[in-house]
Amino acid sequence: MWGVRIIAACVALPVAALAQPAPDAAPEHAALHAQTTLVVQGNTAFPARFSGPQSLRARGETRETVDVTVFAGFEPWPGAEIWINPEVDQGFGLSNTLGAAGFPSGEAYKVGRAEPYLRLQRGFLRQTIALGGAARTVTGDANVLARRTTEDRLVLTIGKFGVADVFDTNAYAHDPRGDFLNWTLIDAGAFDYPADAWGYSLGGAAELYWSKWTLRAGAFNLSTVPNSEILETDFRQYGLVGEIERRVRVRGRPGAVRVLLFANRGRMARLDDAVRLGAPGPPELEAARRFQTRVGASLNAEQEIARGVGLFLRASIADGRYEAFEFTDVDTSLSAGVVAGGERWDRPRDRAGLGAVVNAASRQRQRFLAAGGLGILVGDGALPRPGEEWAFEGWYAWGAVRGLTLTADAQLIANPAYNRDRGPVPVLALRVHAAF
Repeated sequence: MWGVRIIAACVALPVAALAQPAPDAAPEHAALHAQTTLVVQGNTAFPARFSGPQSLRARGETRETVDVTVFAGFEPWPGAEIWINPEVDQGFGLSNTLGAAGFPSGEAYKVGRAEPYLRLQRGFLRQTIALGGAARTVTGDANVLARRTTEDRLVLTIGKFGVADVFDTNAYAHDPRGDFLNWTLIDAGAFDYPADAWGYSLGGAAELYWSKWTLRAGAFNLSTVPNSEILETDFRQYGLVGEIERRVRVRGRPGAVRVLLFANRGRMARLDDAVRLGAPGPPELEAARRFQTRVGASLNAEQEIARGVGLFLRASIADGRYEAFEFTDVDTSLSAGVVAGGERWDRPRDRAGLGAVVNAASRQRQRFLAAGGLGILVGDGALPRPGEEWAFEGWYAWGAVRGLTLTADAQLIANPAYNRDRGPVPVLALRVHAAF
């Protein structure tokens, strides 16, 4: 199996780094990091009255994905960082990454390939401008140079990167390589952020950190057509994102609340128009596409409640009259959960998490799916009994040695693709993550 070969070759990298001393606190002028992640995931057989072209396979299956990423960066002038992230990817998500609006693996892209392939996933310039206030030390990490700055600062980022690198972040649920795997637990389900099929876009973002507040704004290229591998480069179709964050302390423990708004402007279809144009056959998305705007909003909160224990909550909504452009077929979503660090049970390298999410489709999307429409991830060919899609996820991450983590993950998805005639679907996964 290609994934096993790649992971075996790369696990040696972080293991070799174990003997290295802790990173120096002095500012870095260049840095090199790497990671590799293998996810083996399978679903057991489950009840299904019928299946369609984009259904999870009811007989059950096991698939794997693997990626190897290099994070190379340097400081071209004071306050600036240039980073590139070449990455090798291989593998497939369950049912070729189809069948659930909250797909169970954030490591599975919308494109799967049997052979390893190389892409430049990120290439960007970040400029940090100190504006005063208390001194602040930034710890070096992947895509971050160690540096000294101030609490009040302006951060500008331009190039190719992930919208979710800057927006909708959460300390407890945002990293499929380290915490939850379900798409709608690591991101707000209805946040239809600009991205190619791998989750990256071309654009820019500005972040103003001021006292306990942060204001963020960004403009990004959409795909040439919804859910495409190719991005626009001239902002002919674009997405705008704005977010306000307020950092708080509850009984002396850190937390944050974020409110996000987005608007996508591009050639997209009204779902009812697609149904009408395709009748009496399946809906016709392409024939219904014209320049329109889809808007949405989300609330994102995190709060530490005890030493090493934190809660998270996300709620999001988007205009359900239109097809989803980039992320997934969700119009409203609510997720919550808890993550605990292993210091609570004398295992400081370990972590564990529990989360739940409910995703819902608008009446227009339900009619579209009932008529045989195919969305980004879902489409059972019919939808006689629509319902909310629920997902429950639990995981335990064992920090075997510094830089190497093994995670056991279990999910249960009820009403996959909003279909009460299919499921529930048990999904099990093993994740191996190595980084230095």
